[in-house]
Amino acid sequence: QAQLVESGGGLVQPGGSLRLSCVASGFSISPYAMSWYRQAPGKERELVALITSIGGGTNYADSVKGRFTISRNNAKNTVYLQMTGLKPEDTAVYYCFVAGSWGQGTQVTVSS
Repeated sequence: QAQLVESGGGLVQPGGSLRLSCVASGFSISPYAMSWYRQAPGKERELVALITSIGGGTNYADSVKGRFTISRNNAKNTVYLQMTGLKPEDTAVYYCFVAGSWGQGTQVTVSS
């Protein structure tokens, strides 16, 4: 049974950093592109970052370019999202998405 479990969210002050992890089980992530999305209260879910399966090419939403970095470790069946320079507008539930499956999400709150 395919399952994705995110972790690493929390409360952080503006300018701070967090590293999110998404561990997959029940299947190998190696053949798949992997993505992070986020959904803020009252807003639609939006794509934050994507990493390809081959070559590890990446793509980012304009709002996070230069601040967030997506990476993957196929041996650990895990995708990461390193977030730096966090802003209050980054507050959202963050989800990973791969092979048609969503994780349960992890809350990120940026507030002083």
